[in-house]
Amino acid sequence: MTDHATPNLPSRDFEATSQFYTRLGFQQGWRDEGWMILKRGGLTLEFFPHPELDPLTSNFSCCLRLDDLDAFYAVCLGTGLPETCWGQPRLHAPKIEESGMRIGALIDPDGTLIRLIQN
Repeated sequence: MTDHATPNLPSRDFEATSQFYTRLGFQQGWRDEGWMILKRGGLTLEFFPHPELDPLTSNFSCCLRLDDLDAFYAVCLGTGLPETCWGQPRLHAPKIEESGMRIGALIDPDGTLIRLIQN
């Protein structure tokens, strides 16, 4: 097994979070009242309950490092997620950053910033 990380992210409502990420190709691997794990290929996201979270002031984030950023971004667009600067959920199209890395972003319904990084 190669090194990997499983970010722990907030969810105001596990059912709503599961439905959102299922549309992006994730499948539920585990769920009880205190924890939920969603998987998509080699990606794993773990969620803890945070019902009082204000998505407008959330500062949670993680990175998904993707072999095919364009394919994942196309899946996101295909669900109808808007490319906009305001609100959540939303998308920011991939672009070359000053670092030379190609990065896009997904803001989930709970306001979590998920950086989409091309491997």
